Amino acid sequence: MVTKDFMHEEEAEVASRKTYTGQFKGNVALEAVKAEKTLSELASQYEVHPNQIKQWKRHLVDQVGQVFTDKRHQQDKEQDALIEELYKQIGQLKVELDWVKKKASRFRG
Repeated sequence: MVTKDFMHEEEAEVASRKTYTGQFKGNVALEAVKAEKTLSELASQYEVHPNQIKQWKRHLVDQVGQVFTDKRHQQDKEQDALIEELYKQIGQLKVELDWVKKKASRFRG
C-alpha cells in the first residue's frame, strides 16, 4: 500500500504543469536563437525540456516580423472596418424608418 500512495503522489507531481512567463519564454528562445549554447545546455540551465525550447524558438522566429509592424496601420484598418459597419447600420435604419413612415401615412389617411 505504501508504494501505491507513493505512486499517486509522484503522478500528482507529474500532472501539475509548470507555467512560464512570456518574458522567461522570450529570454530562453532568444538564447536558443543566439546558438551560443546547445539546446541540451539551455535545457539544463533553465530546467526546461529541449523540445519546449525548440517550440519557443520557432514561435519567436515566426513572430519576429510582428515586432516591427506599424500598429497605426492595424488600428486604421480596424477603425475603417468599424466605420463601414456603422454606415451599414445607418443605411439599414434609414430603410426601416422610410418603411415605417410609409405605413404610418396609410393610417393617417
